[in-house]
Amino acid sequence: MPHPDREPLDPIAEARRLWIEHGWESAADGMAAVTSLMRAQQIALGRVEAVLRRYGVTFARYEVLMLLFFSRAGSLPMGRIGQRLQVHPTSVTNAVDRLEAAGLVRRSAHPADRRAILVELLGAGRELALAATKDLNAEVFEAPGIPPSGVTGLVGILTELRRDAGDF
Repeated sequence: MPHPDREPLDPIAEARRLWIEHGWESAADGMAAVTSLMRAQQIALGRVEAVLRRYGVTFARYEVLMLLFFSRAGSLPMGRIGQRLQVHPTSVTNAVDRLEAAGLVRRSAHPADRRAILVELLGAGRELALAATKDLNAEVFEAPGIPPSGVTGLVGILTELRRDAGDF
């Protein structure tokens, strides 16, 4: 049981202290940054998935729905979905299988490319995407857990990290 007069221990700050204590000072801040980023990702994903669970979709499936929602025609080839979401074709197939089984999307032959499969957003998928987005905006995106003044800075820092990694 924590002592009532003490602040709760931040495990990442403690790990950083131990890194320095063990002679790894040059890596301590980087370790704390990467570990904090990974923990923050877990927290953010948990919040997002708690909202999406009410709609019976995962974040991966929600991303497919939104990509189709924002497309001009309401449909995209499966290969394009994978490229845009930066995921393996198997992941796209799995997500589309589940969305199709739920009656949210439909697959069809691509009219101009016999090798491609087109995924089309159906009315129920559009309705689910809109409702889930309304709740995500209200419960997560409008209040991401950091002050508004920090949001722009954080996005900038993460954009640098992604650019340096070749993400785009």
